[in-house]
Amino acid sequence: MIDRIAPPMMLLLSNVFMTFAWYGHLKHKSAPLWAAILVSWGIAFFEYCLAVPANRMGSNVYSAAQLKGMQEVITLAVFAGFSILYLGQKITVNHLIGFAFIAVGAFFVFRA
Repeated sequence: MIDRIAPPMMLLLSNVFMTFAWYGHLKHKSAPLWAAILVSWGIAFFEYCLAVPANRMGSNVYSAAQLKGMQEVITLAVFAGFSILYLGQKITVNHLIGFAFIAVGAFFVFRA
């Protein structure tokens, strides 16, 4: 059971780090670009420390395509929350429709 639950949980947490690494600097546009890059690299280290073991452990239970599909859906969910809560941006109906299409794609990846 832990083999099925741990990888998605680790991917969820890794995506929080990844989203901050990729988009967190948008709230601090006055900082020099080189500083944003270095801070992003530092944050991304922790993302990799979770994503790599999650994928390795998850490959015992899930196919690579399933892991990638899971990753994309988790990424969109984390990004939507981050965009609203941290960046103060709105998610529109068009965004939700686009995210839903990606989630439908992930559904078909998991379908037997």
